[in-house]
Amino acid sequence: MVSEHASPLAALGGVDAGGQNVHVAALATALARTGAEVVVHTRRDDPLLPRRVALAPGVVVDHVDAGPPRQLPKDELLPHMEEFAARLAGRFAAREPDVVHSHFWMSGMAALEAARGTPVVHTFHALGVVKRRHQGGKDTSPASRLGEERELAASADRIVATCTDEVFELLRLGADRRRVSVIPCGVDLSLFGPAGPREPRREGRARIVVVGRLVERKGVGNAITALAQLPGAELVIAGGPEAARLDSDPVARRLRRLARSLGVAERV
Repeated sequence: MVSEHASPLAALGGVDAGGQNVHVAALATALARTGAEVVVHTRRDDPLLPRRVALAPGVVVDHVDAGPPRQLPKDELLPHMEEFAARLAGRFAAREPDVVHSHFWMSGMAALEAARGTPVVHTFHALGVVKRRHQGGKDTSPASRLGEERELAASADRIVATCTDEVFELLRLGADRRRVSVIPCGVDLSLFGPAGPREPRREGRARIVVVGRLVERKGVGNAITALAQLPGAELVIAGGPEAARLDSDPVARRLRRLARSLGVAERV
């Protein structure tokens, strides 16, 4: 596997550490349980990290030197992808994989360059054209992203889409429908289930639940704004840091100010 910015070892909850990290870790572990030998190649973002770290039985995380060994926003990694791809090619030449599964568009670029005939499966996780459509000028993706994703959609041997809406977007990018498989993201039922304590609920109110990291692009502010138009509803936000840090978290504080300004704070 290739996951240039989303290491399965990363602590979750940061700006660039979330669903993709969990997805890669869970998929790698599940594949290993079937008997596969899995190596996850990710960019080194800490000089003290060992070259290889065991994640689970049959799964190793390989830290690839590309750019400075420190955390960088993922939208600043493109200048280092040529070095990443070259080192990846060296890894593959030393021990040729049976299949390469890349995650996110820059990983896909590097994988296609390094694979040299080995089949490449790709999962986009997010599409630049969709991000640009909804974020407009707030989108910080490199200008070349849309063109690179179009090339990737046409070149990968197999594309894994997570929903049918993504399939429609991929077809617009030029992907061959026969090479696209839809595999929805799963839920780990050993972690998430109906048992356990419940948030108190006021009788007669509809409950809206938002689950996600407290970053602007997740749209939590939109949910709070919409709540002002739904006087019979309450909003539960599942995300952000632990409760003790909420008062000092800048995004949580901004969302609370928004709720107060709209007169819905007691329903959030």
